[in-house]
Amino acid sequence: MQALQKKYDALKKQKKFGLVFDPKEPERVVVECESKLPVLREAAERAIAAASGPPVNILIEGDNYHALSVLNYTHRGKIDGVYIDPPYNTGNTTWIYNNKIIDGNDTYKHSKWLSMMEKRLLLAKQLLKDTGIIVVTIDDNEFATLNLLLNEIFGEENHLGTVVIKNNPSGRSTASGFSVAHEYALFYGKSNEVKIGRLKRTEKQILRYGEKDSTGSYEWVNFRKHGGYRYESPKMYYPICLNINKNLIRIPCVEWDEIKKEWLIRDEILADEVVIFPKDEEGRDRRWKWSIERTRAEISEMKIGLDRIKQPAVYIKSRMKDEGMLPLTWWDKSEYSATAYGNNLLMSIMGEKLFDYPKSLYAVEDCIRVITENKNAVILDFFAGSGTTGHAVLELNKQDGGGRQFILCTNNENNICEEVTYPRIKKVIEGYGNAEGIPANLRYFKTDFVNSNGLANLSDQDKEILTRNAGEMIALKENCFEQKELNDWWQIFENSEKIAAIYFKESKQQISNLLKKLKSQNKKCSLYIFSWAKGKYKEYESKNIKVEDIPEPILEIYKEINRKEK
Repeated sequence: MQALQKKYDALKKQKKFGLVFDPKEPERVVVECESKLPVLREAAERAIAAASGPPVNILIEGDNYHALSVLNYTHRGKIDGVYIDPPYNTGNTTWIYNNKIIDGNDTYKHSKWLSMMEKRLLLAKQLLKDTGIIVVTIDDNEFATLNLLLNEIFGEENHLGTVVIKNNPSGRSTASGFSVAHEYALFYGKSNEVKIGRLKRTEKQILRYGEKDSTGSYEWVNFRKHGGYRYESPKMYYPICLNINKNLIRIPCVEWDEIKKEWLIRDEILADEVVIFPKDEEGRDRRWKWSIERTRAEISEMKIGLDRIKQPAVYIKSRMKDEGMLPLTWWDKSEYSATAYGNNLLMSIMGEKLFDYPKSLYAVEDCIRVITENKNAVILDFFAGSGTTGHAVLELNKQDGGGRQFILCTNNENNICEEVTYPRIKKVIEGYGNAEGIPANLRYFKTDFVNSNGLANLSDQDKEILTRNAGEMIALKENCFEQKELNDWWQIFENSEKIAAIYFKESKQQISNLLKKLKSQNKKCSLYIFSWAKGKYKEYESKNIKVEDIPEPILEIYKEINRKEK
């Protein structure tokens, strides 16, 4: 009876709109984190150092839930953009949940998929900067549910747009009789501070700007703003006088009536003039593109023409901007074909077919362009698959000299990370076939665990063991990967600019020796000191040495994640 009452109370509190789903069983990889602490181990033999300087790209082999848990310590609030291509849950036995293949007959397939996605999207959101953007590609199988889930996690107000990508020009036949030629890309911002990037114009779009003057190329466009209404901007609804015979345009003398919220004409309208307002073909009150002041100043950029129903209209010069164009919600370039520029490209790189349904390299490139215009952005993909996102980041850096960094996470089911993701990135860096290499650096990590008594009952020994096994996590956090020293007391990593050091013991016995060693390097240093209390060793900070606590900040992150799961 008590259990029934508890269920009834829970139902009463349940939300009235949105997604409600029961995965039937918890995820094994999530339950593991209640008694084990995720860490990283570097596979140093797979490191690639082909570039003389930064950035250092990252590949993490392991379940992405574990990888995202670690990244919530190392990279919280540091990621510029996330691109993911999760399982589409098509029922074709390619998706595994708790080591079981999920097929089309599983009555919980949607709930299990949503539960899996929700946990990872919540972790990914914490990694994004406030200016960060996430894009998730999907097809019709889970489009509607994913849209609702992203609305819940990121907020409906932060839905930037949904793009339809024509990724299969020849179409894929279905039982319904339709031939499916598209997929979706859903873009969401972390906050209202985001700004989407622009895309390169196609040859067809460039040809539109067929006229030139002393300023540059342009095309003529209607001066009436498409989609804008009078009530939204009443001051942008004003009269324009046209002398059609003489091709003259002028703004009459007007006065703003604050009560009526309209411009009143205080000028004589000549006999050979017509007065027009921004009304569309259906007679609805719209608005002009520019304010009345700007129109007066730039009236030389205008001409008289006819609209679609042959009524007098004003046209202005629309110039081709160097930064590109705002992305449309329909993408149909031939380069987006997943067959030609996904599957066939991957086969040309690897020499054989090793992966099903890789994305078009160029579709991913354009998604990244929309995510951020920052040429030094950090891009995360935690469903990395064949590594297309990493390839796209390297190509973008090659094109514009950028210093973007990728972080890829993928499990190793069917040896995908070892035999597809890593070799692909390695071949792109070193070159393949007739393609020149793109010099870059890479570090390869694997997720691992430190056993414990559970987050709720951590012993002193658990904390000491975690500290001794957190070295690679600290190296990733500080972007210092060269291990210079490891002994019973400390571990030291460095790069060309800074040092990261971990002091393992709650003892001052050797700390003076470590400080002396660090100061002699004359580099900026982050020193992580094992401590039972927060801020206990701040006395050791100096001009070049910043002191951090360990392991408590890691444990706080893991406890926070564990609380949210419950």
